[in-house]
Amino acid sequence: VQLQASGGGLVQAGGSLRLSCAASGRTGSIYALAWFRRTPGKEREFVSGILWSGKNTYYADSVKDRFTISIDNAKNTVYLQMNSLKPEDTAVYYCAVQGTPTINFDSWGQGTQVTVSS
Repeated sequence: VQLQASGGGLVQAGGSLRLSCAASGRTGSIYALAWFRRTPGKEREFVSGILWSGKNTYYADSVKDRFTISIDNAKNTVYLQMNSLKPEDTAVYYCAVQGTPTINFDSWGQGTQVTVSS
């Protein structure tokens, strides 16, 4: 599976961005897709995830009620709508897919930079 992340940019605190992650290749093998983020000096952090069926969504406490994950199965694309952005949301955001619930996320997109200015 190949992943193409896009939608990052520079936004002021309180603003919004929508990230997209387009999947191609063996999309029928995807169990779930998640967004992670990494800031220099910090470990990679789980942000949000969704089952490829769209039945369940998951959020880190730090983004709950501000971010919304959704999927368009016809386009094999997952979106992350990020509202009420804070400077601490600044990071490189990566999407990744998981083939089964018992294995690690093993296909990763290239990352997209999100910068929130105060």
